[in-house]
Amino acid sequence: MRHDKVAVVTGASAGVGRAIAIALGRRGFKVGLIARGREGLDEARRAVEAAGGMALALPADVADADAVFAAAQQVKAEWGSIDLWINNAMVTVFSEFDDVTPQEFKRVTDVTYLGQVHGTMAALKHMRPRDRGTIVQIGSALAYRSIPLQSAYCGAKAAVRGFTDSLRSELEHQGSRIRLTMVQLPAMNTPQFSWARTHLDQQPMPVPPIFQPEAVAEEIVHAAYQAPREVWVGKPTLEAILGTMVAPERLDKMMAEKAYEGQMTDDPISPERRDNLFEPVPQLAETHGVFDEQAKAEVMAFDPTQIRVAVAVAGIAAAAGLGALAASAARRLR
Repeated sequence: MRHDKVAVVTGASAGVGRAIAIALGRRGFKVGLIARGREGLDEARRAVEAAGGMALALPADVADADAVFAAAQQVKAEWGSIDLWINNAMVTVFSEFDDVTPQEFKRVTDVTYLGQVHGTMAALKHMRPRDRGTIVQIGSALAYRSIPLQSAYCGAKAAVRGFTDSLRSELEHQGSRIRLTMVQLPAMNTPQFSWARTHLDQQPMPVPPIFQPEAVAEEIVHAAYQAPREVWVGKPTLEAILGTMVAPERLDKMMAEKAYEGQMTDDPISPERRDNLFEPVPQLAETHGVFDEQAKAEVMAFDPTQIRVAVAVAGIAAAAGLGALAASAARRLR
């Protein structure tokens, strides 16, 4: 298998990041793996190599810009270039806003938002001399439709979307051939819910329907090849985003009524539970979380550009139909 393409994936030790790295390995990529935990990175490296790729474990905290830049430089020194960079790393806190400390909120922002900024800076540094490459920002339906109990995470994902739109316009102005895309994800069966910090009394869970990381990783890799402006993965993502555009107040009330219980299992929080907000939790660095029985192995992806065109066409058709009815009625009244 040829290994002539080089990718970097942040948050690669577990969850969606590990699934992305393995999917790239199956396609013969050399993959630089960035995360904090050495044990999880080594396991991910072995999984990528078993899939047919090559891998380089790069322990780094994406909140530390210098560490990210150094990791990118190591990839360049090892393999000569970076063709694809996928910003996936994240942390979150499950809590009502009143119970989140400033330090916790800052940490979520530093990793989930600024981590993508740092990764994008590193990618551009190595892509600009060749004027080619693709950067993929891993977003969420929550970048559009915030929910209770995750104010820091929702704010960070919305910030990534705003930052990405701004950068996209700059690249367009510069006539750059570097491609930039953002993929908005649905609820995922990843270790996030077992190791995220929480101030809740019950174990957190993703709001159903839940999807397996491998299915979503395939759509992310497809987006990396095609580089549309944006991709919405999963029907729930489509519904959340369109619903927010059409009836945000109604969704506010729905979230207030249903999203609390929807994010909690019946299991109490264990006193021995560890979280990964400031330090990795090696024993939980897996691709899947604990919701395999509920998670779907297939997922659909939507190109919002096509959806907007379809909505516009439907609107024009509806307006034309109303115009024809009005004209007909006017003729009858003559």
